[in-house]
Amino acid sequence: MLRLLALALVLGAPAQAGSVAPVRAIRAQTVIAAADLTLLDEDTPGAIASIDEAAGLEAKVTLYTGRPILPSQLGPPALVERNQLVRMTYLRGPLAIEAEGRALDRGGPGERVRVMNLASKQIVTGAVAENGSVEVGR
Repeated sequence: MLRLLALALVLGAPAQAGSVAPVRAIRAQTVIAAADLTLLDEDTPGAIASIDEAAGLEAKVTLYTGRPILPSQLGPPALVERNQLVRMTYLRGPLAIEAEGRALDRGGPGERVRVMNLASKQIVTGAVAENGSVEVGR
């Protein structure tokens, strides 16, 4: 009996599979905290399995209490808001062009957004950089 107890302590508890779900309704565009989440007993295929994976990300859609969260429902927090003035940067070899634009979409780092160049009124698409500018022409 003592050997079984010792073996159980060495091996530890069995791994628990589960899915992450919100403890309350979370509106779209809300950054999620660990306290907003719980681990469900059932394992939903394709759902997020760890609270650490979801904490700090932003909800792309409204998340409902008790429903498993899918990775496609979350993304990095937005750095650029719609209608925000942003610095557009075009880099090609030694050439660097900067202009001011107005964001037509909201997005986080690496996401593609549309931006209207304020001088020419042309609409271009670019990726949001870590500093909040938009890199166009890539």
